[in-house]
Amino acid sequence: MLVERVQTGMRIERSLLKVLKGLAEHLEMPLGELIEGIVLHAFEGAPPFSEATRRKIDGLKAVYDLTLTAADSHQLTEARKDAAGQNG
Repeated sequence: MLVERVQTGMRIERSLLKVLKGLAEHLEMPLGELIEGIVLHAFEGAPPFSEATRRKIDGLKAVYDLTLTAADSHQLTEARKDAAGQNG
């Protein structure tokens, strides 16, 4: 199916992005296509991953110290940065 893709800038939690990038590499697909697939499945209430892929995700979460869960999704607050650009 032909689609029109656009370049976008979005902010995302650091360890979550690392897990997504690792998964995209494992699945040999671009990050954007992985996110499209996840969102399209979510819109239909369908699980986006097989059990084998879920196990890979669990491993990546451990490697990148991702402890966030779905329950955290609407409660995240971005760390403030000081004048030097450091989190504090």
